[in-house]
Amino acid sequence: MSEERRQYSRISFASPAQLLLDKRALEVQVLDLSLKGALLCLSDDTAVAIGAAAVLDVPLDELGNRIRMQTTVAHCEGRQAGLVCQLIDIDSVTHLRRLVELNLGDADLLQRELAALLSG
Repeated sequence: MSEERRQYSRISFASPAQLLLDKRALEVQVLDLSLKGALLCLSDDTAVAIGAAAVLDVPLDELGNRIRMQTTVAHCEGRQAGLVCQLIDIDSVTHLRRLVELNLGDADLLQRELAALLSG
């Protein structure tokens, strides 16, 4: 997706995660996150279909804090897959908001993005 069309700031966030897809639990690497999705690095032998529903589960710490979102696969190129968030629980969005806020360093920009997310 071109940068001109992107409405939400992406933050680099290299972290292992699990993608639950078609009754499979795939180990993936998160490359970046936004309020509306994620970019993942898949293992060599992983195939995902565009439009497939999946759950992304990103552990944040040893205490069990995590970001968990229901997603749809938006694009897949090589070993990278882009996910669009369809549904996220309040705890996960709170953790995600804090991560984005810390990485953007611009509370006003974050507020505008949250307003856009809630209105559309």
